[in-house]
Amino acid sequence: MKSISIAKDYSDTHLGRYPADGPFNGQRFREEYLRPALTENESVVVNIDDVEGYGSSFLEEAFGGLIRKGYFTIPEVTKKLQIVSSKPELEIYLSLIWKYVREAHKE
Repeated sequence: MKSISIAKDYSDTHLGRYPADGPFNGQRFREEYLRPALTENESVVVNIDDVEGYGSSFLEEAFGGLIRKGYFTIPEVTKKLQIVSSKPELEIYLSLIWKYVREAHKE
C-alpha cells in the first residue's frame, strides 16, 4: 500500500489544472504522484487533510484525469484508490473527487 498526503508530499498551496496555472497544479500531481502510485501499487491512500481547501479544477484534473486520459478504468480506480480525511469540513471534497471520476468516464 502506498500513502500520499497531498499537503505533505505535494503542496499545501496547490492551484489550478495545468502547469500554466502554477507549479502545484492538478496535472502535475496526477502525472508525478497519483498515476505512478496507482500503477506501481495494489492500493493507494490519498490523504486530503492539512489544506485550506481544494479548487475544482485541481481535483478534476488530478482525479478525473485518470479516467479521461484513459490511464485507468473506473473499476480499477475504485478498487485501488482510497481518499481519506479526518476533518469533517473536508468531507465535501471526497464526494467531489468521486463525482469527477464518474463524470470523466462519460466524456
